[in-house]
Amino acid sequence: MKTQITGLVKHSKIILLAGCISFLMLAACGPMREGPTTSSAPAGSAPPPPPPAQTPVTAQKAAIPTSGTSVGRVRGGSFSPKQNQAQPALVNTENYNRIEDKPFQVVNNSPLSTFSIDVDTASYSNIRRFINQGQLPPPDAVRIEELINYFTYDYPQPKNEQPFSITTEISQAPWNPTHKLVQVGLQGKRISTENLPPSNLVFLVDVSGSMNNQNKLPLLKSALQLLVNELSEKDRVSIVVYAGAAGLVLPPTPGNQKDKILQAIDKLEAGGSTAGGEGIQLAYQVARNSFLKSGNNRIIMASDGDFNVGVSSDAELVRLIEDYRKRDIFLTILGFGMGNLKDSKMEQLANKGNGNYAYIDNLLEAKKVLVTEMGATLLTIAKDVKIQVEFNPAKVQAYRLIGYENRLLQSQDFNDDKKDAGELGAGHSVTALYEIIPTGVKSDIQLPAVDDLRYQQKSNVEPAAYKSDELMLVKLRYKAPKAETSQLISQPLVDRGVKLENASNNLKFSAAVASFGMVLRDSQYKGTANFDQVLSLAKQSKGTDLEGYRTEFIRLVEKSKSLAGK
Repeated sequence: MKTQITGLVKHSKIILLAGCISFLMLAACGPMREGPTTSSAPAGSAPPPPPPAQTPVTAQKAAIPTSGTSVGRVRGGSFSPKQNQAQPALVNTENYNRIEDKPFQVVNNSPLSTFSIDVDTASYSNIRRFINQGQLPPPDAVRIEELINYFTYDYPQPKNEQPFSITTEISQAPWNPTHKLVQVGLQGKRISTENLPPSNLVFLVDVSGSMNNQNKLPLLKSALQLLVNELSEKDRVSIVVYAGAAGLVLPPTPGNQKDKILQAIDKLEAGGSTAGGEGIQLAYQVARNSFLKSGNNRIIMASDGDFNVGVSSDAELVRLIEDYRKRDIFLTILGFGMGNLKDSKMEQLANKGNGNYAYIDNLLEAKKVLVTEMGATLLTIAKDVKIQVEFNPAKVQAYRLIGYENRLLQSQDFNDDKKDAGELGAGHSVTALYEIIPTGVKSDIQLPAVDDLRYQQKSNVEPAAYKSDELMLVKLRYKAPKAETSQLISQPLVDRGVKLENASNNLKFSAAVASFGMVLRDSQYKGTANFDQVLSLAKQSKGTDLEGYRTEFIRLVEKSKSLAGK
């Protein structure tokens, strides 16, 4: 009997011990959230506070076929979120298209360089997020033209009826002083907020489960609230949401009914899968039904870009977006969050939608994009803007366009008005940099070799080219926002022999930003560029920095230098 009791006691202790171990394991393995829950704001800024609790409202279901389970996007009503939904696993699925530096082109073989402008700025604020979190960004996240175009430059306003001015400048390339650096700058006409045409805006909001982080949906809601505060009674706002299904949360509402619009935004909640294709379809239907013939008709899509339910193939979405682009309904995309940011898809869709792509990493960036630069974000003043440069082979032996790798066009595309290109917003500036190797310079760059041709001469330079002091001819084509025929502007560039120390702050600062991008990418063409050289050049050319963006850039370079040294 004693032996039996002893055995039972031992057995009970084993069961108790196993229960304790199970309890401790469960406590340690709580739900994992996707990525950090704080935004990567610059020094001095704070993440937006969580929205206060409000009385629930009911969303209107989409009048289109939906797939998947209908999961709620608004507190209360038929779109209430599931309460016991599992949090997403901590897996990084961010996606970037591969970027390969374009090599130098020999002018005798390829005298023309043609590309579409790019006004996107998402890459800069995205790499800022990485750096502020204590890590250098992946090379494919660094699109150098977007880093350069994040900043404004002191370009003159257009003096005639053209929508933009053109400024060109040439000096030494700081990373290779035997080479030259050419800057081509466009400055869009600024239009005051009160003079903007009326806007028909459809906020297309991703409220899927992947948006359930502080730096995603809560920040998104705060960003949209900033924009709503800038609207007036002439504007119209609608809100479409998508997750397991798409739904209309707010029908077209005058911009002066701010309480109604803000209340609808405040009640948005995250949960479920991502029917992004259905959301886009419904948003375009709403925009079409409330179309303003003399206004700005635009979808503002806010998401981390993760479309995994419904019509989600890139080809289907692109065809839909291109179709509505022809009907003058454009698409702007705001990216949020980390861990599953689908950067490549969002950039592609914005390009096809005659809009721009910005990444919002903190509330200050939201203010920059949606308030300070509201005209540029919302109003297109020139579309299908293309640049073609013809180099004088008597002056230039080789050249390289810095950045714009996914914006290159064929030479014949320049005169093809059916070929889509980039859009320029009111007040936008666009900067492009060429690194060139003058004739007679022995460069350390290995230039591509091409065999002699059998049936013709590779080069047949006009005698006048040797007598000309022109280095290159810059040509631009653009269309008015509602036009189908392009207009041509041409402007030659002459080398005045200006040394780098005497160049403008415009050229020196854009060169500093380009150098930074090449160092982050570890580009084979970075030459002598390093973080110290970037800092020196940026500090020299900071100029008047009322908004503090250039000061912040210097701070990011210093932090990057520290991270690279670890």
